[in-house]
Amino acid sequence: MQYLLDTNICVFILRQKFGVGERVLQAGVSNCFISELTYAELLYGAEFSDHPENNKALVDRFLSRIRVVPIKDAIPLFAKEKARLRKAGTMVEDFDLLIGSTAVQGGFTMVTENTRHFQNIEGIQLENWVVR
Repeated sequence: MQYLLDTNICVFILRQKFGVGERVLQAGVSNCFISELTYAELLYGAEFSDHPENNKALVDRFLSRIRVVPIKDAIPLFAKEKARLRKAGTMVEDFDLLIGSTAVQGGFTMVTENTRHFQNIEGIQLENWVVR
């Protein structure tokens, strides 16, 4: 099985919290991926932090071990899902919808603590690896 890790999961890995790093090891690092949008969010978080250089270095080390999936192939699904959800009165933030669409398009299981952000995306498989 292959997994697309949401930004919150990556942050927990970087902070070594909630046993998420151990779950990645169990799943196999080669089976874990992130979206280009997650990469952007991680870099933003590093830049916005009190220690941007240290945090950018952490992100760089993380990215040396995990593969980044482009969003291009998921854009048609994103558009379809955004229209469907809007007509149903259920909105999902664009980044979450693009990340979730990337998971569906690529056949990944989406790993996130925020399962409610993604649960309305048609065809998505969700897992929460956070143990609090």
